[in-house]
Amino acid sequence: MRIGITLPTPGDAPDLPTLLDRMVEAEALGLATIWMPHISARGFDALTTLALAGARTRTIELGTWVVPTFPRHPAALAQQALTAQVASGGRLTLGIGLSHRVTMEGVFGFDFSRPVRHLREYLTCLRGLLAGQTVTFEGEEFHVRGFQLTVPGATPPPVVVAALGPHMLRLAGQLADGTVIWMGGPRYLTEHVVPTIGATARAAGRPAPRVQVSVPVCVTDRPEAVRAAAAAAFARYGQLPSYRAILDKEGAAGPEAVALIGDEATVRAGVAAFAAAGATDFSAALFTPPGEDAQRTLALLRSLAD
Repeated sequence: MRIGITLPTPGDAPDLPTLLDRMVEAEALGLATIWMPHISARGFDALTTLALAGARTRTIELGTWVVPTFPRHPAALAQQALTAQVASGGRLTLGIGLSHRVTMEGVFGFDFSRPVRHLREYLTCLRGLLAGQTVTFEGEEFHVRGFQLTVPGATPPPVVVAALGPHMLRLAGQLADGTVIWMGGPRYLTEHVVPTIGATARAAGRPAPRVQVSVPVCVTDRPEAVRAAAAAAFARYGQLPSYRAILDKEGAAGPEAVALIGDEATVRAGVAAFAAAGATDFSAALFTPPGEDAQRTLALLRSLAD
């Protein structure tokens, strides 16, 4: 299982030079991947930032977790992603997702009533455009008429989908290269994610899908206090319907129950449990409340990456 990191870390808001420095440091640690969240109302554009990071790094994979689809036509996202792919020397993985009804419909006014149809049409258009094909598509959500992208030096990046429920997991197995799961625990992976996406990919004649997982991580000698802080910091994820559903399938009361919090042996065992559950990649979202040392968690990640 490949070991990576989520940057910026939860609750952190570095300026752009500092964030890029941390991405360089992640590569120096020997980590396999950097995954950058794209949050509509906060922080930097993920693809633009990763394109800049591509010029300052050499080997580490750079992934978005995840770019919301509703605000971007697939042609616009494809062109931006191919540009970042060139800038990073072919190290981009494009993570996309629906986001949430409360934002996409409640804030921006998009119609969120047919999310599976939306994403199916989106992926159909996006994959063709990324591959440099001339795309003609007439759907209910999207229309593309004889359009082809030409980006010099670009190769199609892998596409992974934030897929939590069974319909989205099957769609990811059919049309994407894998899935990214935030706040899902090992039981949820074993019983729901891995069998669903794996069986669908096999039936579609596609390679084994990537299963990328991320949860908050803190190496500490004060697990009870840190877990209480995590419960407060990540409470929103226990309330959003899509995350509440996967926490229920895990049998977890809240996000703090799937976070990896404890000493080195405890966190190491937690990461191993994700590997045993079928995760191909693990990305640590460092959680460092006051009194804790992020370097201790980074040291463990470095040892896991060796």
